[in-house]
Amino acid sequence: MSDDAIRYDAAHIQVLEGLEAVRKRPGMYVGSTGERGLHQLVFEVSGRAVNEVLAGRAGSVDVTLTPDGWVRVDDDGPGVPVEAAGDTRGPGLEALLTRMHAGAEPRGRNAASLGLFGIGPCVTNALSSRLTAEVRREGVRWVQEYARGIALTPPTAAGPATGGGSTIAFLPDPDIFGTAEFSFDVLAERFRELAFLNGDLDISLTEERPPGGFRSERFQYPGGARDFVAFLDARAGAPVHPDVIGFEREDPRIAGTVEVALRWCGSREERVRTFANSRPTPGGGTHAAGFRDGVAAAFNAYARERRLLTAADPDLGVDRIGDGLTAVVSVKLDRPEFLGSTNGVLGGAAVRACVGEAVREHLGRWLKGHPEQAAAVIGRIVQGARRD
Repeated sequence: MSDDAIRYDAAHIQVLEGLEAVRKRPGMYVGSTGERGLHQLVFEVSGRAVNEVLAGRAGSVDVTLTPDGWVRVDDDGPGVPVEAAGDTRGPGLEALLTRMHAGAEPRGRNAASLGLFGIGPCVTNALSSRLTAEVRREGVRWVQEYARGIALTPPTAAGPATGGGSTIAFLPDPDIFGTAEFSFDVLAERFRELAFLNGDLDISLTEERPPGGFRSERFQYPGGARDFVAFLDARAGAPVHPDVIGFEREDPRIAGTVEVALRWCGSREERVRTFANSRPTPGGGTHAAGFRDGVAAAFNAYARERRLLTAADPDLGVDRIGDGLTAVVSVKLDRPEFLGSTNGVLGGAAVRACVGEAVREHLGRWLKGHPEQAAAVIGRIVQGARRD
């Protein structure tokens, strides 16, 4: 091998600036160049709008898939600050759409995380063949256009505005995503989750594309996790007990809140969904382990006290208690500790202890206050354990 072939020095290092890096390696920023990546473009833009609602600055978010392949995200908040108007209150429109992390999602328990790595709408701008932004702020309507992340025009005042808000519409770049298409159902599932986990959120998804034609769905669930469990239970057969057991507790030891809802149904399938700061945690983590600790402790204590287990019976195991269980476990923390880069597993030893304690205490009170329903659930579990 020649010296030229093996020589490596500073001249061989390629430095990519700003959005150029996103276009060069799109999968690193949105997960893929297929459907998953397309959907992430929507989430990167809609995350800002969702958090405007959760912060109380906006009332609703509307996401529309248009017939010509564009996606439009509207909110009715005060409008993104505009640098050209001399507005310095927070990241301006151009920074939001061109600078990495300038539009990063807010942190803490009161924010919802939709972005993959917290970079913001500039990722969507970089990976779109065209993007248009409209801001309605302080009586003025501002517009700006981009092509593949490059501004075609500066923010331009385009007349008076009625009300406030921001609209970002984008057309994914076919050179990057090829023939991949958006799935209404995939987007709806994520927006529905967010609405269940955040009772103040009002978000709608509308599809105007052929061949399916027009359809629209609005997601708003003031009942929170209880509504989520009822939704998951819809196809799970008759419930063993009619009540959806649920509670929400703030705990300063974890600088956050715990919300749990659960119910047992006739099927033997377990449906337990866990979330941290509105982000799904498919790998579980300390909140999931604490939930199982608490359920097992409450059931075994109650069953022993009421002599529903004999002295010869072992404690009810977590695996047996999960038969037919539908549950949603959601923690919202000021400083969540995730394990791994994808944030799919929650860490933090204190979280396990606090969630376990909260579940044990609340479920224990429910069991004592609803003896007939408690007997039905425990009787089913005990019979199944003895049969196995």
